Amino acid sequence: MALSTAFHVPRPGDEFTAIERDVRRPGPGTVLLRVEACGICHGDMVTKEGHWPGIQYPRVPGHEVAGVVEETGAGVENWKAGDRAGIGWCGDYCGVCTPCRRGDFMSCVNQKITGLSFDGGYAQYMIAPARGLARIPDALSPAEAAPLLCAGITTFNALRHSGAQPGDLVAVQGIGGLGHMAVQYARAFGHQVVAISSGADKEALALKLGAHRYLDSSAVNVAQELQKLGGAKVILATAPSAGAMNSVLPGLGVDGALLIVAVPHEPLSIPVGLLIGGRKSVRGWASGTPRDSEDTLNFSVLHGIRPMIETYPLADVRAAYQRMMTAHARFRAVLTM
Repeated sequence: MALSTAFHVPRPGDEFTAIERDVRRPGPGTVLLRVEACGICHGDMVTKEGHWPGIQYPRVPGHEVAGVVEETGAGVENWKAGDRAGIGWCGDYCGVCTPCRRGDFMSCVNQKITGLSFDGGYAQYMIAPARGLARIPDALSPAEAAPLLCAGITTFNALRHSGAQPGDLVAVQGIGGLGHMAVQYARAFGHQVVAISSGADKEALALKLGAHRYLDSSAVNVAQELQKLGGAKVILATAPSAGAMNSVLPGLGVDGALLIVAVPHEPLSIPVGLLIGGRKSVRGWASGTPRDSEDTLNFSVLHGIRPMIETYPLADVRAAYQRMMTAHARFRAVLTM
């Protein structure tokens, strides 16, 4: 039996450790996926540091996985060897709980998360649930497709379900791994796009990505500037800073929503009166289903939207992870096999 390389976390808080293991045959309802690329996400810190209940260690992280189906297990009918496929956060769902019966698979009470519930894509091969797979269009390289399965789907899905219509003012707080995708999607949706970050040096990039205007939070009162423009229908918070989120909240217009896709370490401090006046709201959004992943991939191809990536060989996973954690990567670190 052939051997393959993977990097797992032996125990919560441990360093990534290389292992050689047998290439397993897929069981019922699963496929053997030959991994071609795997994005590194801040969500991988949950696995590395043990910030999620019930993770069984050792565990291979990685939930932005792009590859090729090598073999299918019993009962898999819609995939075959040679198909390009990816898998994101939502790896599988039970299909029988109340949310699943309502079609809300992301709220499945027994949801299996790639890289947490089962081994993910920091590996040359992985066993993936067939229900978690998304088809990758030929126009996308593996390294381009991988980040779209988390950073892409999260921002794309949040915006398309936000209630904002073409022409509405949509502000994107943060222009990092999530934010640089959100600006592109918001522009493609036909919104009036305002990008928000700290520092004048980010303006040129924000405008290149599609923002109509850039607000430097270190130089202007962002909320006041948004109100001068009529108030934002949606402020998509992509940077994990409670302080930054609190500061932009007064920039919402009537019926506006602060839509949060990044998790800050500290709690928000929200003046209730601000929400009541103008019927404003604060909401969260998390990722999406495999079908949502396909929508994201296809929409990205249609509109020429791509992640900004830096690629690393699998053997350099420690350096790639550290690069992501220190926010120096522009903007997604991707392992290539």
